[in-house]
Amino acid sequence: MNNIYTIADNIITSLGFSSRENFDNLKLGKSGIKKTSDPKITQIPLQTSIVDSKRLETEFSRIDKPEKYTRLEKMMILSITDALKQTDIDPSKENTLFVFSSVKGNIDLIENENHPFDKDRINLWAISDQVCKFFNSAVKPVFVSNACISGVTAIIVAAEYLRNGKYKNVIVCGGDIISEFTPSGFQSFKAISDEPCKPFDANRTGITLGEGVGTIIMTSNKDLVKEEKPVIFRGGANSNDANHISGPSRTGDGLYYAIRNTLKEAGKTNTNIDYISGHGTATPYNDEMESKAIKWAELEHVPVNSLKAYWGHTLGAAGIIECIAGIHSIKENCLIQSLGYSEHGVSEPLNVITEFKQTEINNFLKTASGFGGSNAAAYFSELNAD
Repeated sequence: MNNIYTIADNIITSLGFSSRENFDNLKLGKSGIKKTSDPKITQIPLQTSIVDSKRLETEFSRIDKPEKYTRLEKMMILSITDALKQTDIDPSKENTLFVFSSVKGNIDLIENENHPFDKDRINLWAISDQVCKFFNSAVKPVFVSNACISGVTAIIVAAEYLRNGKYKNVIVCGGDIISEFTPSGFQSFKAISDEPCKPFDANRTGITLGEGVGTIIMTSNKDLVKEEKPVIFRGGANSNDANHISGPSRTGDGLYYAIRNTLKEAGKTNTNIDYISGHGTATPYNDEMESKAIKWAELEHVPVNSLKAYWGHTLGAAGIIECIAGIHSIKENCLIQSLGYSEHGVSEPLNVITEFKQTEINNFLKTASGFGGSNAAAYFSELNAD
């Protein structure tokens, strides 16, 4: 089986407009979460993580006319542009596929009846069409929208396309923005924290929402690899516990099956994992369930963190930007502190990372869970790592 190489990436969040800028801020323990009272987002003060609008307009104006694109489309185009600059890939070639992920898409258009765009722009497929048109893509894109596992699932889907040999390169881009509609649903569940979220902590009270976009470029073409020790995708899997429309299985069985099947596909065991990039939304049920799944997989000794307290829960971008952070953890041999954690707050033991640490990291497991009982996991490692 051909290797699937990760050769370029980009992250746009409140912490910056590149993977480098974002990861440097993660290493410093800097959070982009702030309280907002913006009436376009919330009627009550809300902790959230928002991309700098002025910087977005400035950066985008350098490559095209901003008025032609929505806020999310601009972020996606900027992210993909930066990632492509790191490669020799021509996105207009028929051997290159675009895979997108988003939960809400251009949701802000619903709230603004006077927007200048065609009414179809609210559809998810319209976002991918606009972005692909910008890059002159010759191939019909794929769009993944499966709650909060959308980003990880998009990466798994991309890997399958590369494995079956239909495409040589896949550009995976996922993102979501914050509008008034987005927090309102979580507020109805009483699932949003009044302070920056605290994943796996005893005093956690809910999630913090964020907006962002992530892009990761994957290829089966070894000639495009520029690094001596490239990070490769080794395996991934999805599952559904079918427990409830919004609540995960209390036993963690669904996420456990995704982890088990991921390791099986990767040809690895639970002794081959250096680090777990957890989902860690800081809701009572998610973190408890996740701890049970990790324990069931006999991984409670493995260092684990959640990055949600840095840039919030970015929905369709979350799985992608957190995978990118894991890839950079391998490249820089370091573990990022799980911000917000101080007192253990789940029933099962976890090796939560409490401070930034330089240590050898050859691989990591990414986990994700979402509404509808959906679960996903993915495994990445250096090319020749055990």
